[in-house]
This record gives sequence, structure tokens and C-alpha cells, in this order.
Amino acid sequence: MNEKSPEISEFEAALQEGVGARSVRVGDVVLGTIVEIHGDIVLVDVGGKAEAVLAREELEQPGTGDPVEVVVTAIGSQIEVSHRLAVEQKLKDVLIDAAETGEPVEGKVGGRRKGGFDVIVAGIRGFCPMSQIDDTRSDDLDVHLGKTYQFKVLEYEAAGGNLVVSRAALLRVQRDAMRTQAWDTLEEGAVVEGKVRSLPDFGAFVDLGGVDGLVHVTEISYQRVGKPSDVLTIGETVTVKVLGLDREKNRIALSLKQLQADPWDAVAEQFSAGSAFEGTVVRQAPFGVFVQLAPGLDGLLHVSQLPPGQDLKSEEFQEGQTINGWIKDVDRGNHRIGLTLRRVPDRDPWERIGMRYQEGQTVEGTVEHGVDFGVFVELEPGVSALIPMSESGLERGADPREFFKPGQKVVTKVMAVDGNRQRISLSIKAQKKDEERGEYLAHMNTGSDSSPSVSGFAAQLMSALGKPKNVVEKKTPVKEATAKKTPAKKAPAKKAAAKKAPAKKTPAKKAPAKKTTEKKTPAKKAAAKKTPAKKTPAKKAPAKKPAAKKTAVKKTETPKKAPAEKTLTKKAAPKKEPTPKADG
Repeated sequence: MNEKSPEISEFEAALQEGVGARSVRVGDVVLGTIVEIHGDIVLVDVGGKAEAVLAREELEQPGTGDPVEVVVTAIGSQIEVSHRLAVEQKLKDVLIDAAETGEPVEGKVGGRRKGGFDVIVAGIRGFCPMSQIDDTRSDDLDVHLGKTYQFKVLEYEAAGGNLVVSRAALLRVQRDAMRTQAWDTLEEGAVVEGKVRSLPDFGAFVDLGGVDGLVHVTEISYQRVGKPSDVLTIGETVTVKVLGLDREKNRIALSLKQLQADPWDAVAEQFSAGSAFEGTVVRQAPFGVFVQLAPGLDGLLHVSQLPPGQDLKSEEFQEGQTINGWIKDVDRGNHRIGLTLRRVPDRDPWERIGMRYQEGQTVEGTVEHGVDFGVFVELEPGVSALIPMSESGLERGADPREFFKPGQKVVTKVMAVDGNRQRISLSIKAQKKDEERGEYLAHMNTGSDSSPSVSGFAAQLMSALGKPKNVVEKKTPVKEATAKKTPAKKAPAKKAAAKKAPAKKTPAKKAPAKKTTEKKTPAKKAAAKKTPAKKTPAKKAPAKKPAAKKTAVKKTETPKKAPAEKTLTKKAAPKKEPTPKADG
């Protein structure tokens, strides 16, 4: 059983003879040829009299006559070789050279691990840090899994098998070379293709092949773009126009909308001054709201063009709301459209403005809005005037916005009209002065036209004398009371008359006795008011009987006064006893 067959012994001898025929050492890498395949063994001719033995599992599809690179692993009764180790040895040499020269190697991203990715380079597992998988930042790192890239060997240790690679370093080197070439070929106005690399809020960076250009958000489209990511995606291929080049700052300005149809070319056909519009509020500003009239065409509704009494806080002016109004003006050169919610006149309202408004004229208008220097008032559609602060009637330092509210009606006086400059100056102060002057003059005119006023007693006296009553009785509260007292004194008792007797006694005794001349002075003053009124009727009452017939009241009063005076004289005599004693 232990004896070897003659055939095996001859085979071993032949191998040893072959080994001795050629000097082969362990670790040598040789290129051999497959000469025969026996089950799991492949015989490889390495240049000696005997073939080397190679495990078949190291070759995927071995075939007779195929060249194979192997490394000698053992020399004994037979020569043993390995193809896998030969490849690894060769790769090690390649990796060492790549680490020294910077030559790229090909690898496949196998999977993720802490801090980076596993990269298989010709069967050898290496490591690529996460920051080195790409030269741009990406939120989705799994897009690299399973992809084959070119890598730069950063570090390699053959003994320990430590391999570190970087894709970003290689991309940067490649990009620098492409950047130089791109700057040499790009020129202003050129139309080129590129890929969207990133989408910040202010625009889109486009890779032009080694150099990045920026498409500002305002150059993406003629339509308003809120965020670039709303219309573009990363990796999308776009055609752009070069607007500007700045090599010193390494900046390239690009535009997408310059290659699109300009909606402003046909704006004159769509919109004209005075025509109606319907649009959507797209954004607000402190000075007004922007309204989209058509794709790529926005108009400005200035705060001064809002209806009086409305402001930007109203619900109808919030973003997304639909509003209707009129086109105020169109400036195609500056890409501006003015809008208004106030009715636009069919003709120029300032034409012949001097015929409708003259200096000194009183006008009524509607307050549009107040400013620091005055108040703007709308006189008619399209015609606004200014009330300067000095003519507003307010104190210095007052805020006109607190006293004049939009939509308020005001009456003012026209101070100046300038049709060429389209300016009208108004004044509230002058209007108030005119009103006060008019009231004063009206009062004076009323006083001069009225007849002279007299008391009620004088009117009765004039009637009794038969004179025409061409004056108006002065009806004042005090004199009316006096007039009412007269009939009260007639009918009742004569006590009231008796009280006045002392005052009437003195004039009755003027003729017989002239001793009381000095004492008559105060009495005459009182008599000047009362004596004529009572003496005259007493004497002339009988002679003016026809006049008494005309007025029943006067007829009654006249006869009653005469006896009353006689009675007073008779009754007053006993009470004036001191006077006769003075005479005696």
C-alpha cells in the first residue's frame, strides 16, 4: 500500500529534473501557458521541463493554450504557482506607482461604512472618505453606491493592505484642466450647454465643462420665479447664453430667458393706456403691489392709485388675489406698466385746465393721501392738486395725515394753476378767510337795509298822533314786557298809578309855583321819558277822535288816561301837605 506506483515516481523525477533545469525562485512572477487541465488542477508551462501546478478555482474559464500570469509560491516535488497572488502582486506594484505618480485607478463603490465608502480596486478593498467622493456637496450620498469611478490613490501600504482613495481630488485636477480650456473658448454672447450643479435661492449654478456659471433668479425666465428649484432640477441639461465674463474673479454670468421669446415685444398689442385689465397680485411692496397681467408681464399698482379710503392692508390686495382696473401708462423701453384703480379719462384731463380752474375759484375735492409737506386732493379723474402745509390751516408741526383722511371731502380755494407742469395749488386757509368775510358783509348789509327800530310805547304814541307807522316796532324781551304792562295799568285799580303820582306832581305845579325850580332838574329827566307820552294824549285825545276810531285799542287807552291823571292830581293833593306849608 505504501509503495508508490512506477508512474508517479517517474512523474516526480521528471518534475525535479525540470526544476533543476531552470532556476525558479519563490515569489517570481512569470508568464506561463496552460498546457493541460486535469480536474481541479491546471498545468502551466513556466519554461521548464515540467509544468507548474495551478488551482483551477483561480481562473474563471481556463482554456488550453491561454496565457496566464502566475507567481511561484512553492518549490518541492512540484512547482506550485498562483494566478491570484500574481495579480495582487502586480496591482500592488501598480498602486505603489499610482500613489507616487498620481495616476488614476478604476474602482467600484461597494458600500457605505462609518465616515465613507468601501471601494474595490481590482479585488483589493480600499476606503474613500465621504468628503472625497465628490467635489460638490450633495444631500443624497447613496447615489454613488454601485457606480464605477476613477480614483486617485492617496495612500497605500502593501504590507498592511491599507488603501485610501479620493474621487474629489481627481475631479479637481480634471476640472482645473477643463477650466483653462473653457476660459479659452468662452466669449460673451456665446450660446453653450451645461448641467445644473446646484440651486441656491438666488439662482442656478451651471457646469459648462470645467467652469461654473451663474444664472441669476431674474434671468431664469420672464415670468416671476420664487425659487429656482421650482423650475429647474439638479443634473438637468440646459442651454444658456453667456452674458458676461470676469476671469479675475472667476465669474461667468449666464441667462436662460435671453433665449426665450420676450413678452415685451408684443406688449403694445396687448395693453394700452386707458384699457381695462384683470390680473393677479404676485407680491407686495411698501409703495404698492405688483400684478401679473400675462406670463412675463407684471404691472405696478402704486399706493397713490388706490381708491380713496383704501390701503395695501385690504384683503383684495393680498398675494394671489385677482383685481380689475385700468392701465395708467406703458413704458416698453424700461419694461414698466403703471396700473390704477381710478377711472382713467378718455382724454388728457390737463388739456385746457385753465378754463375749468382759475385762481380764486372755490372747488370741492376728495382727499387722496397726506404727506409731510401737505395733502393731495383729487379734483376730477386724472387731476390732482396739492394743499401745501402752510395753506392747510394746521399748526406748524402737525401731521396732515391725522386730520385729512383718504376719501374725505374738502372745500378749498384755487391759488395757482400751472397746466404745463400739471400742478394746481389749493388753500383751505384762504377759503376760510373768504367765508368769514362773506358772513361779515352779509351781516352788515342786513343791518343797513332794516328800518329804524322803536319801542312798543313809541309805536302806540305815533299811532295816537296819527302819524304814518313807517317804522318797525322794536321787539325786545324787555320792551315787550313794558308794552304788556300798559294795558294792565288801565283796567285794574289805580294803585299802580298812585305810586307814580309823586313823579307826576312836580310838573303839574310848575305854572303856579316856581319856587321848586332847583328841584325840577332830576324830575325833568324822568319826565322827559314819561311826561310827553302822558300829557300829549291827554290834551289831544278829544281833537283826534277820528284817529281813535281807526284803532280800537288806542281809542280805549286815550279816554282812560285823561281821567286817570285828574284823579291822580286830586288824590295826590292831600298827600302833599308839606308843600303848601312851605308856601305859607
